[in-house]
Amino acid sequence: MSDTAMSGTASRDEIVDVLIVGAGPAGLALGGELGRAGVRALVLERDTEPPGFCRGFNLNARSLELLDRRGLAARLLAEGPTVPTTMFVGASRLDLAAMRTEHPYVLGIPQTRVEELLAEWAVQSGARLLRGRRLTGLRQNGDGVTVEVDGADRPSTMRCRWLVGCDGGRSTVRKAAGIGFPGTPARQFTLLGDVVLADPSTVPFGPQTGPDGRSVFAIPRPGYVRLLTADPAPPADPREPVSQDAFQHAIDAALGHRAEIAETRWLTRFGDAARLAERFRAGRVLLAGDAAHIHPPAGAIGVNAAIDDAVNLGWKLALVARGQAPDTLLDTYHDERHAAGERLLRNTRAQTALTRVDGDDDPLAPVRDLLSELAESADTAGPLAETITAVGTRYPASGDPEHRWAGRMVPDIPLGRDGGDTLTALLTRTAGGVLLFDDTTDRHALASAARPWADRVTTARIHPRAPEHARAVLVRPDGHAAWIGAPSTAVDGAADELREALARWFGNPATDAHTGREAAGAGRRR
Repeated sequence: MSDTAMSGTASRDEIVDVLIVGAGPAGLALGGELGRAGVRALVLERDTEPPGFCRGFNLNARSLELLDRRGLAARLLAEGPTVPTTMFVGASRLDLAAMRTEHPYVLGIPQTRVEELLAEWAVQSGARLLRGRRLTGLRQNGDGVTVEVDGADRPSTMRCRWLVGCDGGRSTVRKAAGIGFPGTPARQFTLLGDVVLADPSTVPFGPQTGPDGRSVFAIPRPGYVRLLTADPAPPADPREPVSQDAFQHAIDAALGHRAEIAETRWLTRFGDAARLAERFRAGRVLLAGDAAHIHPPAGAIGVNAAIDDAVNLGWKLALVARGQAPDTLLDTYHDERHAAGERLLRNTRAQTALTRVDGDDDPLAPVRDLLSELAESADTAGPLAETITAVGTRYPASGDPEHRWAGRMVPDIPLGRDGGDTLTALLTRTAGGVLLFDDTTDRHALASAARPWADRVTTARIHPRAPEHARAVLVRPDGHAAWIGAPSTAVDGAADELREALARWFGNPATDAHTGREAAGAGRRR
């Protein structure tokens, strides 16, 4: 889709429900989430054109699970190869096939292409995208946020009810909102180059370790190869451009032999800084993606964490913006994703520390050996891979805490009397939650308890062939289980638990009788 087709206009007097600053993966995914829920969302991007190059080159299982529940996974999977392993510590490979997921692999796809597809989806869902607009300041009160914007030939102001900063690690939104960004500065830097080699055989695919322990990682791409290696002499200002001569020298020194570069397409440098915003929410201002957290590149998880933030925030902000839930629901976004950010920084910093080789008597060598063994063992690879990729993410849930679905992404189980429907397909069709129950449950009592939320929650029958399923489960719009009915709980008790969970995650029940009747039709059983 052309940039013109994705653009829109905004009048100075217009008040939008949600203004999103930044058209990266977080901003575009959030725009799509809000648009599909009927919320007026406007995405502002300072660059006039999409980027031509990118660091990110993969989507992991967690992102594919989330985007599958939006009907996007098949389009993404058509774009590149899937690989059932990923680089972990040193030269070891982590077995992704051992994970409990419908997508036990990593997808090779450039971040630029991910952004193109997310932009198309966001606009098709009803969001608007304006390029060449840069936020310069903001003021908020109890009713909304006024932002100052440069672009379109003159400065202007815009008004929104909610503002979300998805504008990267140097986020203007975060700074203007007064949100701290504690952490550690970059201490080591990596050089990245998209280049054409005179002789591609001089750097085969994967990690290549030279005689002094330094390494080069090569990723073949159509017409060129991506090379990564440690920067042996980073400048005082890491934003200083990388020259071809400096990159050539670093590659040759790491390999211990000449690998002549015939052409360079893109050279860049990035560091291992690790920072996490103190708050993901300050009043009517929220943060997502790199604006909320930056981390070492280990595991290539950045794009995936940004999408995770956007999907978690999107359905909650939609309920609040539509007036169906109190704004305290947004505090759960901070609680869940700040904790996820802490895990992200811990995991990536640990992997980065283990890549540093300290001579022949390296004290971390036994740790690397142990983790390499765990990464390739059938008994331990699954839990380790689910931790690294965030497939094992659990959010707070009520009801039966012992069920394996509690707080986790609910699998794509068959639904309906004939099993012809699936949970993923149902979540794709609706912007709300889903209440599932099987034939052993008093489904009439549960459906009656859920009826006041029928404009936000659809009910459906679990098909008997669904493996190891719960008797009843309330599924959030992001696919996670919010409540699971315990087999030992009486019918009345289960209905009360369900009402509490519905009120917590989906806001106040509809009280108008006419609205309630319409909602019951919208949430009919399947």
